[in-house]
Amino acid sequence: MTTQKSIAAVAFALVLGLGALGVTVAGEPDVYERVKHGYAVSDGGVKIHYATLGEGPLVVMVHGFPDFWYSWRRQMEALSDRFQVVAIDQRGYNLSDKPKGVENYDVRLLVGDVAAVIRHLGQDKATIVGHDWGGVVAWQFAINVPQMTENLIILNLPHPNGLARELRSNPTQIKNSEYARNFQTKSPSDPTVFFGRPMTAENLSGWVRDPEVRKRYVEAFERSDFEAMLNYYKRNYPRGSGADAPAPPEPPKVKMPVLMFHGLNDTALNSDGLSGTWNWLEKDLTLVTVPGAGHFVQQDAADLVTNTMRWWLTMRAGR
Repeated sequence: MTTQKSIAAVAFALVLGLGALGVTVAGEPDVYERVKHGYAVSDGGVKIHYATLGEGPLVVMVHGFPDFWYSWRRQMEALSDRFQVVAIDQRGYNLSDKPKGVENYDVRLLVGDVAAVIRHLGQDKATIVGHDWGGVVAWQFAINVPQMTENLIILNLPHPNGLARELRSNPTQIKNSEYARNFQTKSPSDPTVFFGRPMTAENLSGWVRDPEVRKRYVEAFERSDFEAMLNYYKRNYPRGSGADAPAPPEPPKVKMPVLMFHGLNDTALNSDGLSGTWNWLEKDLTLVTVPGAGHFVQQDAADLVTNTMRWWLTMRAGR
């Protein structure tokens, strides 16, 4: 039985192409060395850095906290033979501009940054992929700019309605969100702001397992603005919880197909927030829950995420 399953798995991968295996061909440079870099200019003249690999239908990937474009290296590798895969540095991070002031991190401006990248690349729309804060941006992009959203892929970030519900009614989610209250009220220099530690490039990179990859994260965070990272929470994260949490306005339904991944070991965002997602969508939802994977599911379960994403996008593109 095991042999039959292995043969079937290899056959499936061959149908989709070698990239579906989520590996780099021996002797081929890492994605970090192969991408091309560019900048798009967003509202107010803010420059947004992006890394791009491959040609074809456009896929734009948006990282979360604390992260940078390289978070998507495995997915970029596997998709680049059929798609143009563009991973951005969100404002405040790595090589993108870092405007001062909490108001410059309003989610509407973050959505505008993604739109600026798509237009800069000469396209009218793209598949939008987002993780964590990138997921917040991706949901809001799909809701507010549906004409520019071909498909939507979300990793470890419930729909805004689901998260708001859990922040009002789920004691576990309320407790798990205490870190966000620290980010809203403390400064980067506070010795306890980051889960009991100060914000340093080394501490922010502590979740990265591969030592060589971690070095690149440290370098990227040394170029980043820690105050800007906290401004995402100060400007956009819901204030209050339980009975004190305000009910958000009901957004319009998401109009395009949606693929969601959720690592079930996530200690920040409870999987209960996924319930009812289908009620807020007009089209089909593909939901992949991943036991054993944590918040950074695109790295914790890179093969599963990458292979599923490739299959789903290839099916949508009719290729």
